[in-house]
Amino acid sequence: MGGGGRGSCRAAGAVNAPDVVRAPGFPNAHRGKLRAVPATKSAGVLLYRYAAEGGLEVLIGHMGGPFWARKDAGGWSIPKGEHAPGEQPLDVARREFAEELGSPVPATEFLDLGELRTSSAKLLTVFAAEGDLDPAGARSNTFDLEWPPRSGRIQQFPEIDRAGWFLVAEAREKLVKGQVAFLDRLLARLANG
Repeated sequence: MGGGGRGSCRAAGAVNAPDVVRAPGFPNAHRGKLRAVPATKSAGVLLYRYAAEGGLEVLIGHMGGPFWARKDAGGWSIPKGEHAPGEQPLDVARREFAEELGSPVPATEFLDLGELRTSSAKLLTVFAAEGDLDPAGARSNTFDLEWPPRSGRIQQFPEIDRAGWFLVAEAREKLVKGQVAFLDRLLARLANG
């Protein structure tokens, strides 16, 4: 770092230094701001049923792959997936449910629970449906991942490695933080008929 030549900077973080070269293609770089990246949109189905002993159960899946293998609390998700512009969220939600659980949604009526920003770059739309499905028969699609990192070895992992029915209170502990609000939305919709 040093010198005053083009492409160099006098000190780390010296944004206003006269010899800082700005990268082309970043129109607001001169003000230290970049344009926002569009959010990734996903859609999913939250299947629910009334438990024999009372209470409401939801079907969620444990995320597959080595990063989630030993994580239970916060390692479960509503079956969901990304959609492209122009795709209808309900169509995507139904497709992704089938891909991640190996079975079509066992319902024909859906409650729109709306959309939530689950992270800074992700928007999730969830539909709820009353139905029953045996989680023991769940068979998820897979994804490729280099594992271990930098090994050059590509392995396949299921997107969801297991699924289960949980009472809402337990599901709150298991779901990733950004999806918990959908449980409250489901309870509110069911309470209001």
